[in-house]
Amino acid sequence: MLALAAALFWGATTSIIAQNGSLKDEPNLTEEQKKEFLHTARVVGSKQLGKGITHPWRLTLSDGALTHDAAFQSVDEHKTSMEFAHGTTELNFKDSYRFNIAAYELAKLVGLGDMMPVTVERKWNGNSGALAWWIPWKWDEGMRVKEGVHPPDLDAWNKQMYRKRVFAQLVYDTDPNLTNLLITEDWKIWMIDFTRAFRLQHDLQNPEDLVMCDRHLLEKLRQLNVTEVQEKTAGHLTKGEIQGVMARRDKIVKHFETLVAQKGEGAVLY
Repeated sequence: MLALAAALFWGATTSIIAQNGSLKDEPNLTEEQKKEFLHTARVVGSKQLGKGITHPWRLTLSDGALTHDAAFQSVDEHKTSMEFAHGTTELNFKDSYRFNIAAYELAKLVGLGDMMPVTVERKWNGNSGALAWWIPWKWDEGMRVKEGVHPPDLDAWNKQMYRKRVFAQLVYDTDPNLTNLLITEDWKIWMIDFTRAFRLQHDLQNPEDLVMCDRHLLEKLRQLNVTEVQEKTAGHLTKGEIQGVMARRDKIVKHFETLVAQKGEGAVLY
């Protein structure tokens, strides 16, 4: 789903900046300032995106001094059983904007807040949804692969991807397609669209993806406790979904501790 993939608007009198807009056009705001803007700025324009299953909206917001875009997703679908076109069936299916907010809050708890756009809950056009700050992306991962473009610093790129893969296992994202990974002109990765994450499973989806881990991230995972997860995701995750997060956290930590014992710390942690 191309939840955040679209143009960026900035400045009350500027014109539309294309998808490959420059980072220099981004306003220098703190997280709290972005949250305040997303919560309170007036919606002055809207357009529904044609791509993606949930058809999110591109909203243009303005507070009179600043104009900036945000992505709005209001999907909140719950089914006892969901059959997919490829023949599989998922029980207790959920596709919810609430998981975008939960993913953002959880990412901050484990030290990955710099890889997620600021996201808040807001009501628009009669619907509650997740409203996310727009990122001036140059490619999504699908585009990058198709164009055959390679990062100039492969080591730095791989370290970002290792962090992303750990988070995908933590939240059990069942829709990790290539368009949900945005890349800016400085080769920074941004993770988006987690409406089909946070399943109840306690096992990891793809433990083979966990090859290396950031030391800081691993320590944050060790320190993660159920009370803070409950506080930060209140209203967005159920007790069972939080239990799933904590059970997967335990297995991620154990997985890397086993790899360190087998291969040595230098081959696993960075």
